[in-house]
Amino acid sequence: MDKVARRQVALWLLLCSAMVFAILVVGGVTRLTHSGLSIVEWQPIVGVIPPLNQQEWEDTFEKYKLTPEYQQVNHRMALAEFKGIFYWEYWHRVLGRLVGVVFLLPFLYFWLRRKLAPALVPKLLGIFVLGGLQGAMGWYMVKSGLVDDPRVSHYRLTAHLSLAFLIFVAMFWLALGLLSERVRTTHDVQLRQLQRVAFWLALLVGYMVVSGGLVAGIRAGKAYNTFPLMHGHVLPPESFIIDPWYLNFFNNMALVQFDHRLGAWLLAFLVPWLWWKLSRAVVCRRVRLAATLLLIVLLAQIGLGIATLLLAVPVGLGAAHQGGAMVVLGVLLWLNHELRAVPSSGGAT
Repeated sequence: MDKVARRQVALWLLLCSAMVFAILVVGGVTRLTHSGLSIVEWQPIVGVIPPLNQQEWEDTFEKYKLTPEYQQVNHRMALAEFKGIFYWEYWHRVLGRLVGVVFLLPFLYFWLRRKLAPALVPKLLGIFVLGGLQGAMGWYMVKSGLVDDPRVSHYRLTAHLSLAFLIFVAMFWLALGLLSERVRTTHDVQLRQLQRVAFWLALLVGYMVVSGGLVAGIRAGKAYNTFPLMHGHVLPPESFIIDPWYLNFFNNMALVQFDHRLGAWLLAFLVPWLWWKLSRAVVCRRVRLAATLLLIVLLAQIGLGIATLLLAVPVGLGAAHQGGAMVVLGVLLWLNHELRAVPSSGGAT
């Protein structure tokens, strides 16, 4: 690929990454406003058009009235209120379809114009497949709340959330690689150690995404709304009351929230330590900039998390905290990339 083509493809992938971020935030609002079960059908094509007249709205509302959520929770809801929750889910689905179009059409253009390196094509096709799986998982999640219990499966919700982050990681990482033409090897022992630390931090943020999905899925953020202790305890005594014991890690509000907090504490110590080590290492300015930005966004994310917890998950803060996780991960990916995109001598540039 020539330099111009690399830049064009990278900018396209960055646009798609930004759209995935937007879907994540809208999805967070959809979940927090309990709007996700308002559309009871999966219509990938005709579902792009919302109800256009009073009769269509009433027909759509009648379908919602057959769901457990309406019958058990929202049986007093009027049509005007239903429209409010309908549109959050509607725009969430429309954005998902739009990302698919914005990804597929430029991909076909670049491919047919031979602007893609052969090694890049299967990776992009893999991302497209992940996008299709994400849409299917979203409907599979919604279906779980349309049967008996008006709550979606927290396992499916976590899988849906994790897939969104995986798609973001794949696109953003490819874009970073296309924007860089520097050598990606180093013989500096200290730098290689810091590379490994940054990699494990990215995995830790991945763990935070998964544990955060479980927190959201079982609404554990509505409990233990104190900080730094959990109602006076480091680990609440009811953390292992479910039998068998291992289900507590997925279904117990106390332990699920504790696990999420534990990850946050680890990041709160490890990221400043990495920033301090990089400030004294022989690295380029871009590495130091990425490390400093990571420290800033992590502090903001932890602050958002604490505020969200203390206020029992208001919609705005909850959605911002979910979006903040992707910002932290994005900056951490950038730092990982910069640590690997250094001259082979490992010297500063």
